[in-house]
Amino acid sequence: MARRNRRYAYGPYTDGPDPLAPPFDLRAAMDEIGRDVMEGASPRTALQELLRRGMENRRGLDELTREVYQRRSKLQRENRLDGTLQEVRELLRRALDAERDSLGRQDTDDARFREMQLDALPSDTGGAVRELNDYDWQSSDAREAYEEIRDLLGREMLDQRFQGMKQAMENATPEDVERIREMLDDLNGLLANHAAGQDTTEQFQQFMEKHGQFFPENPQNTEELIDTLAQRAAAAQRMLNSMTPEQQQQLMELSQQAFGDPRLAQAMAQLDAQLQGLRPGEDWDGQGRFRGENPMGMGEATRAMEELGQLDALAEQLSQSYPGARLEDIDLDSVGKHLGDRARVDARALAELQRELERQGLFDRAPDGSLQLSPKALRRLGESALRDVVDKIGSRRGERDTHRSGAAGEATGATRPWAFGDTEAWNVSRTLLNAQLRQAGGDDRRLDVTDVEIVETEQKTRAVVALCVDTSWSMVQDGRWVPMKRTALALHQLISTRFRGDDLKLITFGRHARSVELGELVGLDGAYEQGTNLHHAMLLAGQHLRRNTDAQPVVLVVTDGEPTAHLQPDGHALFDYPTSPETLRATVAEIDKLTGLKAAFTFFVLGDDPRLAVFMDGIARRCGGRVVAPTLDGLGAEVVADYLKTRR
Repeated sequence: MARRNRRYAYGPYTDGPDPLAPPFDLRAAMDEIGRDVMEGASPRTALQELLRRGMENRRGLDELTREVYQRRSKLQRENRLDGTLQEVRELLRRALDAERDSLGRQDTDDARFREMQLDALPSDTGGAVRELNDYDWQSSDAREAYEEIRDLLGREMLDQRFQGMKQAMENATPEDVERIREMLDDLNGLLANHAAGQDTTEQFQQFMEKHGQFFPENPQNTEELIDTLAQRAAAAQRMLNSMTPEQQQQLMELSQQAFGDPRLAQAMAQLDAQLQGLRPGEDWDGQGRFRGENPMGMGEATRAMEELGQLDALAEQLSQSYPGARLEDIDLDSVGKHLGDRARVDARALAELQRELERQGLFDRAPDGSLQLSPKALRRLGESALRDVVDKIGSRRGERDTHRSGAAGEATGATRPWAFGDTEAWNVSRTLLNAQLRQAGGDDRRLDVTDVEIVETEQKTRAVVALCVDTSWSMVQDGRWVPMKRTALALHQLISTRFRGDDLKLITFGRHARSVELGELVGLDGAYEQGTNLHHAMLLAGQHLRRNTDAQPVVLVVTDGEPTAHLQPDGHALFDYPTSPETLRATVAEIDKLTGLKAAFTFFVLGDDPRLAVFMDGIARRCGGRVVAPTLDGLGAEVVADYLKTRR
């Protein structure tokens, strides 16, 4: 029964990250970063761009910044700052109308004199209110309206600086006003001592014990108190700066009439001067352009100016454009306050994604201090590229990824998790150990498919592979740069994980050729350089093949142009367009040497250059190789499929 009567309460989860939030898709994030890096961006820039764009179901920094500016624009578009002046004008009109009506019913010289006094009032509201300070009202309604002006001015002035004071001081008594003035005097004394370098710890405690009800923010020391007051005072000054000179003059005159006690305005002026000296870094000179129809009172307008300042600070945090910027700098409370809880969740998710990418070791620090993709990141990019290639091969030929390390042969000594389509023998000891470990964690199933590990086999033959990729400018300008890099990633991943005995060399060739590591190729920038030096690439490929005489030689060439440069005996590259006979002879001679090593050639021709097609057809017939004309989207699949076919 007790269990049946138990009550449960449900509410928002507030203790740390949302436990039901979807996990980060680090693979998708790395794919996007890798694509940007391959297009020429630095890893840091690629990471920043990912955070700016956001990911699926997560808004990026750009979208959040746009919402900040929309909120800022709406605030200025819908409101204006002269609400207090309008309200004072209306109260003054009511007071004068009631007084004139009362005087009109009196047939005395004193009444006529008073009417002349009212007619001679200054035309501006502030001057009129000031002149009426000592006027002896004949109408009780007029006197009540004028007193309401004083109360309104006092409450608005206090509401600018102290939260909730407008409501608290409604129907204020003279004792209430005196208590406020005493608080301001004590506050000015506290700040003066603090500015003089005195230890104000005890004075602050005494001040808060006496006047703490005026500070719901509950500051813990004098510095926190100054921070709170200075932000509001600066916002009040920005509000004043945003008004016309006439409006400013009227408000300054009206402030002297607050609660009918000019000492209050003097104390407030002293407070503002001290705060400006203690916090000169606040924005005391800024202003905002309000052009809407909704009039705001002084306190409301000051809070609007404070919100504008907070939105500007939030926009700067979201822009991440300052030196040393990090997503941890973003004030999530401010995001939630101004943009809502969903925006707060998105901003926090971006910060956690950045931390997770760095924690996973996907970036390394280069000797020059810059970020570069780590080997782990390159493996992840390679896995993604190879997965795309396998999908294309399977959809094109009806094949599937069998994850075989070799067609048949001896065990390598390594094992790996079973995947659908594998036919290799189980490694029984590893499989049973996995099951025991899982059961120790609380899973009582005796055996699960995830426990199974299989024995990897080693292909009995091994290959030595030279992948030569064209890096001339035409590859960049015609959109072939990233497909070329993803092809290299896919082939490198296949060989390093499935055919570990094979030896792959990556060779780039433009005006010159050079051997590169995978990370260097992935981060290679496109440069305007004329020349397609296939001759130099074949020289480097030959050096690689001759170091592995016991392996099957494979040469894969990806290019979009016929050879237009060759290496001279002195090491300099000679460029000539159209192709010169000397370049053709040098290139063909080097290919002949590799043909003598029984190398298997495949030329992947990009584009539709008829001269290139004629040249490649002739070379292929000469060396017994193949020519493939893939689409950009199918380049990786063609290269990987050709490699697998060649080594079989």
